Amino acid sequence: MLHKPIVEGKIPFLVGDETFETYYKAFGDPDDAIMLRGALIVLHGGPGISHDYLLPLADLASRSPGDPTSVLFYDQLGSGQSTRLPHKDPSFWTIDLFIAELENLLDFFGTTHCFNLLGHSWGGTLAAEFIVRRRPAGLRSLILANALASAKLRNEALVRLRAGLPEKVQATLRKHEAAGTTKSKEYKAAMMVFWAKHGCRVQPFPPEFLHSISLPDEDSTVLDAMRNGDAGLGTQWDITPRVHLMRHVPTLIINGEHDFMTDSVCAPFFRGIDRVKWVKFANSSHTPQWEERERYINVVAEFLDEV
Repeated sequence: MLHKPIVEGKIPFLVGDETFETYYKAFGDPDDAIMLRGALIVLHGGPGISHDYLLPLADLASRSPGDPTSVLFYDQLGSGQSTRLPHKDPSFWTIDLFIAELENLLDFFGTTHCFNLLGHSWGGTLAAEFIVRRRPAGLRSLILANALASAKLRNEALVRLRAGLPEKVQATLRKHEAAGTTKSKEYKAAMMVFWAKHGCRVQPFPPEFLHSISLPDEDSTVLDAMRNGDAGLGTQWDITPRVHLMRHVPTLIINGEHDFMTDSVCAPFFRGIDRVKWVKFANSSHTPQWEERERYINVVAEFLDEV
């Protein structure tokens, strides 16, 4: 499949009196897309990984010469090819920081008046918080891809799913979590068993997927700070009382039959948003963009066409 022009670069991002860089990669012409239905801005998961595992979405940029879709990926601060800041205090890493980075990206590309968001996993959290906190007037539509409405609901789903793993794998996970040795090779190997069942069922893992999920092994600064710090992504974060503040945004919800973002984890969005569509991928887990790539692209494209 031939893609439209690919442009990549880095955007200056000012935080206080420091300037950092946000890496981006754009497929298609944002100017063409904005004229019709707005560019699709893709927010990756993690936090602390990279955009690479979401690259199948670039297929949207080559669907039809007369119906351009510009797809804009970026690596959030502290991850991927953006500025790494391993020595920053955990208090530096906040949801507002990542919202400010997103706003900076929109300003840079001149898309603030007409754009679409796709947030995958933590990216869905970021998208939801952006909408609730900023009420962006130019937001045309939202895609919550394998995203959670509540850390508590996600954690309950993880407990249920982990009970279905081989007992030896479960025991390894419990042992290292109790000992605080979750960065050990044994623990990571056990987690790969979980990922193969509930993260990406394409085997061997696509290189882009493996690259992205392995980045916290090199630098877990962002992931640790956002999970355990004031953002509370690990146990406390919950947008369910505020979903009504995003109910006006046309929304597509996506999850997989084997996803750890189970129906119960996604349901608060479905109940709280007025114009909403939910598509569940029967042969997928957390990454249907790889597991059912053609159907996934068609579903996303049709939603963007219909909004």
